[in-house]
Amino acid sequence: QVQLVESGGGLVQPGGSLRLSCAASGIIFSLNAMGWYRQAPGKERELVATISSGGRSIYADSVKGRFTISRDNAKKTVYLQMNSLKPEDTAVYYCNIVGIWGKGTLVTVSS
Repeated sequence: QVQLVESGGGLVQPGGSLRLSCAASGIIFSLNAMGWYRQAPGKERELVATISSGGRSIYADSVKGRFTISRDNAKKTVYLQMNSLKPEDTAVYYCNIVGIWGKGTLVTVSS
């Protein structure tokens, strides 16, 4: 059974940084692409970033230059380093692998 557990969310001031983690189990992690998505209140879930099994990454235009996705196959973990955070980044952040979702971690950007 595939399980994903996100962590690292919290309250941060505008301009601050957070690093999210997503630990996977029950799957051959290294063979699969991973993705981070987010859902803000009243909005649809949207793609933030993806990383292929080979480490190739793609970002939403809204986070390019501020967020970095990375993976550690030995730890079966994908990370999302978020810098220069803005209030509009406030959302629940979810990771995804092969269509499986974690429960999410809340990021709130507010002064």
